[in-house]
Amino acid sequence: MKNIIDVLFVNPDSSKQAYQGLSDIYSAIETPTWSLLLAESCRSKDFSVGILDCDAERLTIDDSCKRIEDMSPRLIVFVVYGQNPNSGTTNMVGAYHLSEEIKTRYPFQKIAFVGSHSSALPREVLSNFSVDFVLLNEGVYALHNLLKTNLVDDLGKVKGIGYKEGKTLKNIVINQAEKVVPQERMDIDLPGYAWDLLPMKSKPLDLYRAHFWHAGFNHSNRTPFAAIYTSLGCQFACDFCMINILNRTDNADEVTAAESKGMRFWSSEWVHKEMNKLAKLGVKTLRISDEMFFLNRKYYAPVLENIINEGWDFNMWTYSRVDTVRREYLELFKKAGVNWLALGIEAGNQMVRQEVSKGSFKEVSIHNICRLISDSDINIISNYIFGFPDDNFQTMQETLDLALDLNTEMANMYPCQALPGSPIYRRARVEGWQLPESFEAYGFLSYECQPLPTKHLSSREVLKFRDEAWIKYFTNEKYLNLIQNKFGLQERINIQKMTEVKLKRKILGD
Repeated sequence: MKNIIDVLFVNPDSSKQAYQGLSDIYSAIETPTWSLLLAESCRSKDFSVGILDCDAERLTIDDSCKRIEDMSPRLIVFVVYGQNPNSGTTNMVGAYHLSEEIKTRYPFQKIAFVGSHSSALPREVLSNFSVDFVLLNEGVYALHNLLKTNLVDDLGKVKGIGYKEGKTLKNIVINQAEKVVPQERMDIDLPGYAWDLLPMKSKPLDLYRAHFWHAGFNHSNRTPFAAIYTSLGCQFACDFCMINILNRTDNADEVTAAESKGMRFWSSEWVHKEMNKLAKLGVKTLRISDEMFFLNRKYYAPVLENIINEGWDFNMWTYSRVDTVRREYLELFKKAGVNWLALGIEAGNQMVRQEVSKGSFKEVSIHNICRLISDSDINIISNYIFGFPDDNFQTMQETLDLALDLNTEMANMYPCQALPGSPIYRRARVEGWQLPESFEAYGFLSYECQPLPTKHLSSREVLKFRDEAWIKYFTNEKYLNLIQNKFGLQERINIQKMTEVKLKRKILGD
């Protein structure tokens, strides 16, 4: 086949495995952030690019292969991330299924993987017969330099990649690490999002949908939708988190996200340019995906002030830690259209929370913080994790009791996973803890979900508690009354319909 484009970025579809029945209606379909960033970055270096979003189009394996054959790329890059941190590993299910079929049909097609799981476990990813290259960390410079080669010769000179050599291609080589894009070159080497490459049904971004709650539990307001970063990384190093593994510039096997913490920011002018594009495309529902948006006023204030001055009327949500919320800036957030703040509350027991966050949480009154946010007419998504290493039934009940007491407009409840790239994953391997045997088992809503056992509880006990806690929260009359009073009767009914979708769990005997 004659190559038509230099590189095709593929966003695989693992929705059924990750979300089961919730994937049909309730789960979000997010714009593929890193495919968009890498595509625009390569395009700025005069490489021809394309994006195949199997998730948004819900493409079959056969349909995906036919599209790839039509585009005939010199290199396919599977960009494997997810809307939740654990999705990077879970989404390897769909990535491997498609890459293996491509390699079987087109043996000479070159395939690379990039993403959180690939950065955490590059040797394991390269051991799959369908993977020719792994791009380490975020892969920006490694990809640029790889595309300058013929993908066969002089690979040892390309920093930031892993590859296979020898006649049998069984000798795995991990090259010298490549740097991540430094702060001073963020606007230059990651110059924007390639929004024009995304598929659509009848208008831009109409195949993408916001989280159910982000649209006020109203399905008709979920599209068009987009997600955007204004910064990358996080300055903290919580045990359970693997987000910073994308910053790694040390290829040693024992390196985790904790050794790679740090944040980089795009300029407010860059963010203004990208948001202006989205506004012109008709986007109203927008996620700011930064791990720590509500952290540094120097960066978030001009972004929000620009939105207000432009009058874009976005409905936005973003993250904040409970100890970084500032009363004096909540009015600015609300005025700009930040109608939802996601808080990482994690655990109800202070000792459990401090242990997994390495003491980085400043002790604040969670109740007071939630009250401040609510008084500013901003909705709260509270995030909880059940099954930390020190958790028992009593401490998990404390977490559930806190959730029921806070009664926020949305609550995410996760079973604790030792995600590849996280400090807790390294500890689990060193100490011989039982880890999932499949990618799907890392998905907290998947059939095969297998959370970590704690010092006191089995994986089965943790997952059973989590699932029962979720049902108790979303069928609680106090919660349903809150939703009806704030959003309406139909929105209450929509939530009740959501709770009728029953998740099946292998370890619970389903």
